[in-house]
Amino acid sequence: MRWARIIFLLCVFAVFGAFLHYTLPQRDVVRIVDTQLQLTEISGWTAWFYAQSDSGVEGTSVQRDVRIISAVRPDDTPIDYRNEDTGIFGWPPYFKIDSQDLQTEAQDLRSTRDAPVWVAITHYGWRNNLLSSYPNALSIERVDGPDVTLIPWMPIVILLIFALILFMIWRIWERFEDRVILPIVDAASVRWAKIKDRLSGRG
Repeated sequence: MRWARIIFLLCVFAVFGAFLHYTLPQRDVVRIVDTQLQLTEISGWTAWFYAQSDSGVEGTSVQRDVRIISAVRPDDTPIDYRNEDTGIFGWPPYFKIDSQDLQTEAQDLRSTRDAPVWVAITHYGWRNNLLSSYPNALSIERVDGPDVTLIPWMPIVILLIFALILFMIWRIWERFEDRVILPIVDAASVRWAKIKDRLSGRG
């Protein structure tokens, strides 16, 4: 029973951790090499990894053009980002409605290996070749170089808020357990003991 509980809790934490890792903003220092429109089929499992259509655009089509930002990391490994609106009511709630402006900004920051321009791309999501999923770029900021130190303030604040909420829930549950559940359990135990005594002829 103990191992079953441990395995269940580990599974819950793993799912919750994956959800946070996918949803929380991350920043990559890269060099933008190209921007393009890519006709993408969005259906089945793939649909989970794409946002809604741009704000004001009908989103019922299975195929649609997706803005792609192609970049290269400092170690010369390639990475591609999609550039889609999350909208006002979309998830995650980044309220991004400026994907075309961001695409123009990315085009303006393209550079070559000989004259690199390094930028920090804030994004959420995962790159998965099998599912053809891309992280969604949220913003682009020019940085001094590939070795710049970026402190993830927003994820830190969000995780601290989550930790505070969980602590408050735990404290509320503890008080509820002490004031309501334990007295009920104790009273039930006393009643059961009296019933046993009566059945055994000792009451």
